[in-house]
Amino acid sequence: MPTGTWWFIGAAWGELLLATLLLTARGTRSRDSGTADGDAVPAPQALALLRGGRRAAVTVALVALHQRGAVAAGRKHTIRANGGPGRTRDPVQLGVHGALHRALALRALALRPEARRAVDTLRGELRGAGLLRPLARLWAARALLGCVPLTVLAGPFATGASGTGLAGALTAGLPPVLVAVALLRLPATTRAARRLLHGLRDRYPLPAHRREVTDGRLVQLYVALYGDPALALFLPRFSRDGGLLDRPREHEGPRGDDRNRPPADGGPGAGGPVR
Repeated sequence: MPTGTWWFIGAAWGELLLATLLLTARGTRSRDSGTADGDAVPAPQALALLRGGRRAAVTVALVALHQRGAVAAGRKHTIRANGGPGRTRDPVQLGVHGALHRALALRALALRPEARRAVDTLRGELRGAGLLRPLARLWAARALLGCVPLTVLAGPFATGASGTGLAGALTAGLPPVLVAVALLRLPATTRAARRLLHGLRDRYPLPAHRREVTDGRLVQLYVALYGDPALALFLPRFSRDGGLLDRPREHEGPRGDDRNRPPADGGPGAGGPVR
């Protein structure tokens, strides 16, 4: 293997080191926010965003709106507006409800401008609280990681390696490429966010039966923390008919024990962050 090839492999490891430093550096934290320190629990939409991204945040907002009777399941696994949003000041709920000019599937709803802006604003607040990696730093790290395989491949071709030399160069460059692929799979959430979600799951294990939970705000919290299993447990008909589950089981008919009737506005389903 040509000696010059080792310079390219060393450069690839250098790119990995810089990317790792960007991904592990401590981000900024809002002084007035207790979310990263555990003083207060973020709203369910924020927790859902940390766990499952934009779709999860929109799903929890729909759950809260459905509890107030503001949205209902439409035809062919869609969601439709069912009146005003009710007494809520939550930006994500208002953005999601404002996007429902017509019945929409969950994936399309999450991409509507009104919903996207609201979720992006929430994502910015979570970055300021130290629960999501800063966007510029995240993209810079991913760009460096994307350059690693290019640098490894450029080495043998720039030095004219061939035959066994080429095979040796590619073999020596395989470890940094594999590490880069692993780092690209790291979530955008920080260690503080993962600790927060883990701690809340310990405090609020998913109950065996929905009759154990009578507070609508807790239902939102469970959906934020657990996703589909909580949806199937607490809101089976709405989740199935509205297409909120990742894989709706169309062959199932309505359950006889589905008492999923939205409470009046201001009831248990209407509430702010769980504290």
